[in-house]
Amino acid sequence: MRGSRMNPGDRRTRSTMTIVIVMGLCCFFYILGAWQKSGTGRGDSIALRVNQETDCTILPNLHFETHHSISGANPLIMTNKVIEPCHIRYSDYTPCQDQNRAMAFPRENMTYRERHCPSEKEKLHCLIPAPKGYVTPFPWPKSRDYVPYANAPYKSLTVEKAVQNWIQFQGDVFKFPGGGTMFPNGASAYLDELASIIPLADGTIRTALDTGCGVASFGAYLMDQNILTMSFAPRDSHEAQVQFALERGVPAVIGVLGTIKLPYPSRSFDMVHCSRCLIPWESNGGMYMMEVDRVLRPGGYWILSGPPINWNKYYQTWKKSKQDAEEDQRRIENIAEMLCWDKIYEKEYIAIWQKKANSHSCHQMNGHASKMCKVQDADDVWYKNMESCITPPGESAQLKKFPERLSAIPPRILEGHAPGVTEEDYEEDNKLWKKHVNTYKRVNKLIGSSRYRNIMDMNAGLGSFAAALDSPISWVMNVVPTISERNTLGIIYERGLIGIYHDWCEAFSTYPRTYDLIHGYNIFSLYQNKCDVGDILLEMDRILRPEGAVILRDSVDVLNKVRSTVSGMRWKSKLLDHEDGPHVPEKILISVKEYWVGSEEENSS
Repeated sequence: MRGSRMNPGDRRTRSTMTIVIVMGLCCFFYILGAWQKSGTGRGDSIALRVNQETDCTILPNLHFETHHSISGANPLIMTNKVIEPCHIRYSDYTPCQDQNRAMAFPRENMTYRERHCPSEKEKLHCLIPAPKGYVTPFPWPKSRDYVPYANAPYKSLTVEKAVQNWIQFQGDVFKFPGGGTMFPNGASAYLDELASIIPLADGTIRTALDTGCGVASFGAYLMDQNILTMSFAPRDSHEAQVQFALERGVPAVIGVLGTIKLPYPSRSFDMVHCSRCLIPWESNGGMYMMEVDRVLRPGGYWILSGPPINWNKYYQTWKKSKQDAEEDQRRIENIAEMLCWDKIYEKEYIAIWQKKANSHSCHQMNGHASKMCKVQDADDVWYKNMESCITPPGESAQLKKFPERLSAIPPRILEGHAPGVTEEDYEEDNKLWKKHVNTYKRVNKLIGSSRYRNIMDMNAGLGSFAAALDSPISWVMNVVPTISERNTLGIIYERGLIGIYHDWCEAFSTYPRTYDLIHGYNIFSLYQNKCDVGDILLEMDRILRPEGAVILRDSVDVLNKVRSTVSGMRWKSKLLDHEDGPHVPEKILISVKEYWVGSEEENSS
């Protein structure tokens, strides 16, 4: 027993070694935990690799395929507060363009057709129903030519525009032959004529604006040239024209040239088009042409087809006096000259002007200083009154042709006109969203397919989500919230993408059921304490198609609140960890809207 005893020196050595080992392990695990929590070290790489190899991100309880190409509904068990459906009469409700509310506003300058949103007391707190028989729209490109009648059951245009080949009713579908008021023989022949003057096919023209678009056949056929067209028209007697456009898979919003500036930044569009759009271009001191000039890029084109072009040949057809028609065209010509646009084409009823690439010297030479707008920020347009003044021409580098401009550094960043955004920020943002979109595609393998045609990004940032998704079979409406710290919509347009300003405390300017997929990054964190989360979710539900998908990326606390609300909205949801592991506070909420339709018996509480 004596030999087994440890001498005092051995005990001290053993104790010292134990302390050193324990301290070393503590330091190691502390550093490892911090590394994982930061997300920068990919501390959860082993679990991530296992997930990738076993496809653990596939969600067995969420089904992204459509199941209602004809009809039907699935039962749903609600676990939280159930939000009731609205009455079927609200199936095409557009809160900020409500026909009844519009009648209370003056008709002068189309004021009554502008946005007039409901007060808090007037808001509906119910789910907008789909009409009976609603089915999934046809995939692109078939959707360009055919729309199911049940989705937009309005036949008035088939009679009113019969000779102009806008739309035809055949059995249980509408057919769109591609005609328009000024191109009854089809948009293809019309675009061929324009292409003889304007370089439509080489990537020079990428973004277009169609004012008073009808059913948006102009924008639909421009997609063959890889040109994205933002189309707008009012909600008026031409019943559901914007709804038809979106059912066809063409970008469009409800809008009008009235008294408020268009919700787009300056120098956005390569081309602006009006085909008998009934906008009085010569009125209000040229205010509407000046607004076109604001959003038209230097070197861009304005196309006017219809009255009053070539008035001496068509004034009787247009039921105008010879003197009035002549005066209208003369005034338009004078306004165009004042804006430093060059008229480059006129034949039959079509005229084309080109904005000078550099109009500084033109404006100085012609003494236009007194006509220049005094605004400091030409992109500050939300609910701002239109003015009869010329937006000072901004200096910007020449854009690359598309698709190179999609990834090239935008001029607004290169020239320091985007406060808080550097070239390095832009490059990192692109890399980050490629990674995020790859994650989304692992979760939902239908992303990138024809299943999702109309996509919305509620908080688009630099447009990198849309850039990572770029595909001829889909398009993204990039929304820049008006309360964002950085106004990035001009950058988005310089990339060859399209978008719009919007305040999510109000309803979006579209019909119900017009988007297949909605993405929102930090949108609910942005609007915390600004307006009710439930109102934003109800608006998302209104514009999302049955069986459409929602992807939200935000902090875990915010998404848990969202999830508790959507469980009563006929959505099925799943909360996922961040790509870099469970210790990152940012999470992903994936949701799918259930298929259901309204009935006469259902009434909202």
